[in-house]
Amino acid sequence: MADSHAEGVIRFEALHETRPLEERVLGEAARALAAWREVLARLGLLGQDPTRYGGLGYGNVSARLGPFGDAPRGRRRFLVTGTQTGGRRRITLADFCVVEAYDLERNQVRSSGPVPPSSESLTHGALYDIAPAARVVLHAPAPEVWRRAQSLGLPATRAGALNGTPQMAFEVQRLYREGPLASLGILVMSGHEDGVLTFGASASEAGAVLVRHLGRALELEAGPR
Repeated sequence: MADSHAEGVIRFEALHETRPLEERVLGEAARALAAWREVLARLGLLGQDPTRYGGLGYGNVSARLGPFGDAPRGRRRFLVTGTQTGGRRRITLADFCVVEAYDLERNQVRSSGPVPPSSESLTHGALYDIAPAARVVLHAPAPEVWRRAQSLGLPATRAGALNGTPQMAFEVQRLYREGPLASLGILVMSGHEDGVLTFGASASEAGAVLVRHLGRALELEAGPR
């Protein structure tokens, strides 16, 4: 039986159609995500390590796909890395899929592509629904940021909300409505060990938010105890 707290465990109903993705349509978005995925990997914020998280891959990235307009909630399509692709040194379009639709109430994700979607896809969709200007979401385990969330003034989900669940998705939306998440672009997942989520209008914006807060957290950890 899968560990209910484990990183990388899909907890939603995955309705997935296996098929190739088109380079001419998705290549630009995939290249931007692959580049920042490489940055996260070099920082130790994405990958696979037998001594961490039960040896499962960790970290995932996504980007919304147009047309943006007035796409209805639950149908804001996005490109996302596939489940358990964190351990791959470099990725190609074959390691992504497109989430076509998602339903938080039904705990369901509909997708297509060479691989099934990341286990965090429901939470990515929840962010795209509540933050229409968001174009990229990065999810990474950042222990220093997670430990120093209170000192950094970061919004945090309730501890009872586990990663990859509707409860986590609804928590993220609650934080966006009720606090400074909209302006900060970063949150920590109290019920998901080391879990940190950032978003922005581009991959570089979301990545810069994560790196900036990691630097601040490291400063705090290096200071007087």
